Amino acid sequence: MTSESERKRRIWGWWMFDWANQPYNTLLLTFIFAPYFASAVAPDPVTGQAMWGWMLAISGVLTALFAPILGAIADNAGYKRVWILFWSVLYVVGSFSLWWAVPDADTATIMLILVAFAIGMVGLEYGIVFTNAILPSLGKREELGRISGTGWSLGYIGGLASLVVMLLFLAENEAGVTFIGIEPIFGLDPDAREGTRAVGPLSALWYVVFVIPFFLWVHEPPTPQQARGAVRRGLAELKTTLKALPGRKSLFAYLGSSMIYRDGLNGIYAFGGIYAAGVLGWSIVQIGVFGIIAAAVGALGCWVGGKFDSRLGPKPVIVAAILLLIAVCTIIVGTDRTMVLFMPVAPGSTLPDITFYLCGALIGVGGGSLQAASRTMLVRQANPERMTEGFGLYALSGKVLSFVAPGLIALATTLTESQRLGVTPLIGLFVLGLVLLLWVKPEGEPEFRSVPHPAP
Repeated sequence: MTSESERKRRIWGWWMFDWANQPYNTLLLTFIFAPYFASAVAPDPVTGQAMWGWMLAISGVLTALFAPILGAIADNAGYKRVWILFWSVLYVVGSFSLWWAVPDADTATIMLILVAFAIGMVGLEYGIVFTNAILPSLGKREELGRISGTGWSLGYIGGLASLVVMLLFLAENEAGVTFIGIEPIFGLDPDAREGTRAVGPLSALWYVVFVIPFFLWVHEPPTPQQARGAVRRGLAELKTTLKALPGRKSLFAYLGSSMIYRDGLNGIYAFGGIYAAGVLGWSIVQIGVFGIIAAAVGALGCWVGGKFDSRLGPKPVIVAAILLLIAVCTIIVGTDRTMVLFMPVAPGSTLPDITFYLCGALIGVGGGSLQAASRTMLVRQANPERMTEGFGLYALSGKVLSFVAPGLIALATTLTESQRLGVTPLIGLFVLGLVLLLWVKPEGEPEFRSVPHPAP
């Protein structure tokens, strides 16, 4: 048995992994590097959005193919921290390499940058799969929702802090100055966009520094399994689990629903900044302010959503968040420099900008509360005696179709030659996820309803 102080350190160490890895999502995937790539590195914004979509689709396929297999093997062999260290190396190498994403790059450089980003993305996703598997050992079952939600909220705050650093001191606008009117620090050349390109090394350094508490404080509970034969046992157990899954109707429906709506949410995060840069002509600094709004409100959304979750249960929170995100996507599709909600606006009007900033706040509320409530719902659906397996299935379902949203956006953008129309598939994904929730029982199936018990 561990002491209370040791248990709290484990929880804080686990939370710090969320804090450490969030810049990949906030700075690289959404608000800084992705729009920079599409607007400055790629030949043009439409081509850039399509190339970005195909890259995310391919990295999603790689994650979906191997994450469940590696996770099942690791569950049997133990040593999750060793695996996480390996994924961390991919994260750091991939993100640091983005420094070489020079403006108007040649085709070879563009391909190398896309490969580097995909390597870092795979490292990020695998790392999250393995750290999520540690969650059930951090506290009593009734505490897991709070622990998970707080971790997600701290992740948002970490992303917000890194974004503020980036905007104040590094990312330059068209005039070559940062948000506070200075040239990028450390003598970085604004003409070569070195301030913005520094987002890659900054994300790598941020991770290296802040992941240290995770490796110092989060030790795995003892496991009776041995590394010998772990591959065979892991594959056999994964096969048995997947064969039995259709008989668990509520869990099966929930995994299908969350698989689809989480993919839609990832699509919003991945392409929101690219859309703002190409359709509204926003600078990196403007997109960064959009990101600050989304991250700040997202942290609050996790906390408020958790309160409603405790009172009403996770299912109403999930439904409300999906409906909000459907409304946001509709607003985005109906907004560009010439119109808002499909209604024309005067030339030079700031209403499209105000509308998109509002969308950023709504994305923060909807996305933050949706992700926090989704983990809580998984706790209610999974077998309390095999909670790690349940979280493994949740991770698997989140990756099986992770390539669909970016692939559909890339395809729609290519076919319509329009960034605005290219994001319309997200609406369909959210609607389909909402429909599948009809078969999900709010408290899970009676024979698998959770009974709280102490952590190891």
